[in-house]
Amino acid sequence: MAKTGRPTAFKSEFTAQATKLAAIGATDAEIADFFEVSVRTLYRWAQGDDEFRHALKLGKEPADDRVERALFERARGYAYTEQQAIKVKRVRYGKTGKRTSEIESVEVVEVRRQAPPDTVACIFWLKNRRRKDWRDKFDHAVRGRLEATGKVSVADLTEAELLAIAAGIDEAQAAQVEAGTDG
Repeated sequence: MAKTGRPTAFKSEFTAQATKLAAIGATDAEIADFFEVSVRTLYRWAQGDDEFRHALKLGKEPADDRVERALFERARGYAYTEQQAIKVKRVRYGKTGKRTSEIESVEVVEVRRQAPPDTVACIFWLKNRRRKDWRDKFDHAVRGRLEATGKVSVADLTEAELLAIAAGIDEAQAAQVEAGTDG
């Protein structure tokens, strides 16, 4: 059966170009713009050609690695050197002590600076690398029964459990209180 529709503009040499574009950090939209097609067409090309899809994926890894390293450095703080222009004034004095000439110039010097750790970068890093310890969502167990009013009834809880909730202690500590083995 013959294919219907418009013929594809995809050429095999696009694979190497897409890899290079992705490696320098180009987004899918920017790559599509380079090839003068829509992002949807770019995705169709990737879906229809395994080598092109693989090239896009592998090409993005170096750029992603650079961003990951930069985020890590930002989270830790880092030292850097920057050039700074300073105004220099040279004054010459004669044998009598009088000023004979004055020359002003601008010189560029290298200055070592320290960027402090960035708290937001630290949090972002930890939330992604140690999700279990740093996630925002916490699961809390609630005992009781939900009444039609939408309120939780604590009528089924023991006195020790109610006291534990009021004191802010966990279930294991509440069991110790109830058993009389509070240590």
